[in-house]
Amino acid sequence: MLSTSLFDYELPDELIARYPAEKRGTSRMLVLDRTTGKAEPGSFENILNYLSSGDILVWNDTKVLKGRMYGRKMPDTENGARFELLLVSPENGDPGLWNVLLKPGKRAKAGTRVALCDADGKVNPHGDFFEVIEKRGDGYVVRFSDPDTTLMQERYGHIPLPPYIGRDAEDADAERYQTVYARHPGAVAAPTAGLHFTDEILEKARAKGVITLSLTLHVGPGTFKPVEVENAEEHQMHFEDFILPEETARVINEARKNGHKVMAVGTTTVRVLESCVQEDGTLIPRSGSTGIFLYPPYKPRAVDMLLTNFHLPKSTLIMLVSCFSSREHVLEAYELAKKEKFHFYSYGDCMLLK
Repeated sequence: MLSTSLFDYELPDELIARYPAEKRGTSRMLVLDRTTGKAEPGSFENILNYLSSGDILVWNDTKVLKGRMYGRKMPDTENGARFELLLVSPENGDPGLWNVLLKPGKRAKAGTRVALCDADGKVNPHGDFFEVIEKRGDGYVVRFSDPDTTLMQERYGHIPLPPYIGRDAEDADAERYQTVYARHPGAVAAPTAGLHFTDEILEKARAKGVITLSLTLHVGPGTFKPVEVENAEEHQMHFEDFILPEETARVINEARKNGHKVMAVGTTTVRVLESCVQEDGTLIPRSGSTGIFLYPPYKPRAVDMLLTNFHLPKSTLIMLVSCFSSREHVLEAYELAKKEKFHFYSYGDCMLLK
């Protein structure tokens, strides 16, 4: 049995990052030697010191939806119950139908109509609304009055910051809670290790001969689901849609064959690569949905180095990170990060396992 409590740690509230670094790319970086467990504080600006010409830097190019919306139950939109909606994924073949999370769920009966509100919380003048179709699992299926949900997001959507940030999204979050290389909308949360990169750093990487590649995994709400069972192996893992392009797989396979290293930006990138790797380390390009759950003693087959942020206690993500070294080394590194006053979680500092 793999005890979930083995991945627990205490974190002072003041070390949770409420806002990103003042300037993108200037976060601190803790560097952990995967083998020895030696950890040293440093700066993200030195990330290229750990990559050589021919090495691979691969990231997740998903884009966060402006998926948090608010509304009032119709027809009495002045006094009707207030709802909070989070877009999760569209229903195939019908642009107006979406899988969503709704609060308060007890009021979300089939047939309930909810008028969407503007940024000030006032019922919109456009007459836009959504109707609850059915409950499905932990969420709901709703139909928007206008099937152009891109327009709906622009009119009513807010960036869905994680709950532990403890504040509502502000205008600056629309830019800072996206990576500079975000391309494909579909995530409810950012692949946060990528938030540190700037266009300038990526240009320097390419000038050095580092090969930059992308894949896509749409981060789902399950990424925040805690492991609530004591035996971690019994945890029901969430599924997320992904694409590993043929070109990305081909170039990584060739690079590793020639002795070059692969640095994955974030745990979501690892989830895709390890979902597509064969026992001999060869990647097979494909798309689909992955519910891969990586925890010790698993050892990654497709990734040599991992850049990642600091994760919640007892989470599947800290278990994944531990696969790159050991649980003991990772938790010791977290203690050093706390001692050095690193900032944790989505908008916090980062860690490189080399």
